[in-house]
Amino acid sequence: MSNRIRVLIADDHRLIRAGIRALLEKEEEIEVVGEACDGLEAIIKTRALHPDVVLLDLQMPRKSGIEALQTIKVEDPQARVLVLTSYADDARVFMAIKEGALGYLLKESSTRDLIVAIRNVYSGEYSLHPAIARKLIYEMKRPSSMVVFDESLTERESEVLLLVARGLSNQEIANSLGIRERTVSTHVSNILSKLHLVNRTQATLYALKEGLVSLEQVSSLTKKLI
Repeated sequence: MSNRIRVLIADDHRLIRAGIRALLEKEEEIEVVGEACDGLEAIIKTRALHPDVVLLDLQMPRKSGIEALQTIKVEDPQARVLVLTSYADDARVFMAIKEGALGYLLKESSTRDLIVAIRNVYSGEYSLHPAIARKLIYEMKRPSSMVVFDESLTERESEVLLLVARGLSNQEIANSLGIRERTVSTHVSNILSKLHLVNRTQATLYALKEGLVSLEQVSSLTKKLI
């Protein structure tokens, strides 16, 4: 299939890599194109294979998942990374957000959770495990200087930000506002640029902190995502 989602698995545990590969190879829409046993190999394999989605463990030898993510995103800002973590309160999850990962999944998640997360990240949408989302929400509600911006959003950009925070895709936002999907994409790019954010996950957390969406709305959203 020419439209299969090409996935690279990066984890330092051979059994975990083998288990994930076995699960993914049962899915017709997904193709595992390679494996990496440490952060450095993850960088090298991403560079060589250009996977659609990188499944990236945070704790790996030679280079950590965060270090690998930083390099991967510098070399390809459009790279789509789904972080795998064992603990929802891992401080490195927040660093992964800053560096531009789109998805955050606990290793204890079900096969369905994994497949849904891969699909979301492949589509350019964020995907948060509910336990991680709750932790992020808690952290974002605390006083923080995470976002400093010097440009105000236009009225239309504010509307788009609200819909992004509610979990709508670009196409769904376009349909809701009666505009083209390409126009929505431009608005999203402008929003991220003005607010000095990296991705839609950060945009959602920013909207939450500013009171544009509620905890209940975000909690409901994460249940749909995973």
